[in-house]
Amino acid sequence: MPKIKTHKASAKRFSLTKSGKVKRGQAYRSHILTKKSTKRKRGLRKSAYASVANEATIKRLILYK
Repeated sequence: MPKIKTHKASAKRFSLTKSGKVKRGQAYRSHILTKKSTKRKRGLRKSAYASVANEATIKRLILYK
């Protein structure tokens, strides 16, 4: 059996916390920012956590056990 490769795009987008949660960046922050309020853009700077339903899939892609 060959080794399982890390999905590099996923590894760059997600990271694991010490407790095993998957940390992710917020969406809707890259372009068309003029119509978004300052408060909304400021809130989008903060990181968030991936949903529990997707955690196992993401962990498999980034190869953290």
